[in-house]
Amino acid sequence: MALSRGLRCCQRAFAWLPVLIIALVVLWSYYAYVCELCLVTLSNPVEKVAYLIIFHILFVLFVWTYWKSIFTLPVQPGKKYHMSYADKERYENEERPEVQRQILAEIARKLPVYTRTGNGGIRFCDRCQLIKPDRCHHCSVCAICVLKMDHHCPWVNNCIGFSNYKFFLLFLAYSLLYCLYIAATVFKYFIKYWTGELTNGRSKFHVLFLLFVAVMFFVSLMFLFGYHCWLVSRNRSTLEAFSAPVFQNGPDKNGFNLGFVKNLQQVFGEEKKLWLLPIASSQGDGHFFPMRALCEAQNPLLANEEHWEDDGIDEEPHDSTEASSLAIERET
Repeated sequence: MALSRGLRCCQRAFAWLPVLIIALVVLWSYYAYVCELCLVTLSNPVEKVAYLIIFHILFVLFVWTYWKSIFTLPVQPGKKYHMSYADKERYENEERPEVQRQILAEIARKLPVYTRTGNGGIRFCDRCQLIKPDRCHHCSVCAICVLKMDHHCPWVNNCIGFSNYKFFLLFLAYSLLYCLYIAATVFKYFIKYWTGELTNGRSKFHVLFLLFVAVMFFVSLMFLFGYHCWLVSRNRSTLEAFSAPVFQNGPDKNGFNLGFVKNLQQVFGEEKKLWLLPIASSQGDGHFFPMRALCEAQNPLLANEEHWEDDGIDEEPHDSTEASSLAIERET
């Protein structure tokens, strides 16, 4: 008992290691840019002030969004999705799988739940003892069910879901801008140090490595940010990109795709002045999401739009999609 508790404490401590590494790299980049580049290397006072002002604006936004991504707790399903004591007893005492499915179906009738397992059953989490809301999955690392779970990110030591997905996207965006700005402003002095025009040994080391690190992080973040921009444009999570959500009429990878503008509003909200700030503004409460099928019933033109979007693109074999849907249900 004590051994397992000690192992869990060690596991929690090691989980912060990637965050510590990022924090140390960011602190070093701040020192190298502000002290070694701006205060030591730059001689033009106007250039020095301009560089420092823009740098600190990007630095504050970058650190703010990173902080929010780390410390915004993932939201769990509300109480009405948890089984009552009577329902739990009835479910656990029943040994026949088909009757268990019927019990879950009876409970789910009172809830706004439209997605299903790969075999058409109600999505139920045995570990949390609850009916999963649409787009909700169980995170094995956090050991909870997370509303609109996207993925568990070790670099923020947190589960990315409904509560902090906007913050995570802004973190990626400001990380990119931070790296790009450093690389663009350092490059001229990198060349001067490289060619021997400037000779300060200590500053040379910091400026040279600052460019290498900024470019390296920029390239890796560019692909990750581009992928998540594509996901937002289609209103999909990372899990849904690998395994299409299953509805009553079968899997549909565009089941939550409402069109580009509405997809953006799902994540960033309707108030555009809040889009670029790490302030909660996502639509809804994470338990229910508008679906394309409902929108098509109101506007039949959307049905044709899906054919225009998917004609020859993103085709997936039906069998592999159904198999991966089952796998996701078992694992998440």
